Amino acid sequence: MKIQWYPGHMTKAIRNMQEDIRVIDLIIEMVDARAPMATRNPDVDKLGQNKGRIIILNKADMADERSNKLWKDYFNSLGCECMYMDSRKKADMRELMACIDRASAEKRERDRARGIVGRPVRAMVAGIPNVGKSTLINTIAGKSAAKTGNKPGVTKGNQWIRLNKQIELLDTPGILWPKFEDEHVGEMIAYIGSVNDLIVNISELAECLGKWLLANVPVPLNDSYNKDGAEDISDYRSLMDAIVKSRGCLKPGGGADYDKAENILINDFRSGRLGRITLEKVPE
Repeated sequence: MKIQWYPGHMTKAIRNMQEDIRVIDLIIEMVDARAPMATRNPDVDKLGQNKGRIIILNKADMADERSNKLWKDYFNSLGCECMYMDSRKKADMRELMACIDRASAEKRERDRARGIVGRPVRAMVAGIPNVGKSTLINTIAGKSAAKTGNKPGVTKGNQWIRLNKQIELLDTPGILWPKFEDEHVGEMIAYIGSVNDLIVNISELAECLGKWLLANVPVPLNDSYNKDGAEDISDYRSLMDAIVKSRGCLKPGGGADYDKAENILINDFRSGRLGRITLEKVPE
């Protein structure tokens, strides 16, 4: 599939981020733990040069547990602070604060050398759409400080949130980049819901996702859609037939509703109903 989505507000957002970066000490880059490399925006790397960096593998509760650890080790090996988390859970916030403390140590030392006391760490929260940036800020702040939604493009402009005397966060809109050089990157970003579904051919997306799942993690598909012990799901057609049968996907006249089955497959993956699945392997 060829997927591209770069609406006008993203162009404006990257310009605003380029202006704000001058007053930023630290970039907190949020990625989806199910596709950690595909969900990294190369523009954030350019913005983050000479800045402290934390990479958060968010939605880790939906990703393979062993893969979470491998990806954390990988990003640590690149010199980045990294942690995996569920941004809805307050229990993970203590570790995040420790990461912020380590990543901003050089900044605080420079301030002390210059006689600057008490200036808060200013951190930009950046990432592609729908990876949980605003949810993270609200969980840390303990209130609805930022708009959230289970779809891309909810945050439209930059907004500052002061957490305490030590930390100020800048919530930024989710931004993609103008062209995906690797088509599979575009597919993975679409699987997790980080592009607008209105610009995607849902039938093609479901088929690509279904075939990938069949080739890599077939057990969750049989567990979810073949509970009566019928013939194992072996290909995409039998997968669709199993979803139609198990979920009652029928049209008013009684025929199979494959459109509904396709949407069920995509939504079950996005919501984690198929279990903990990671789409990408750590580079060797």
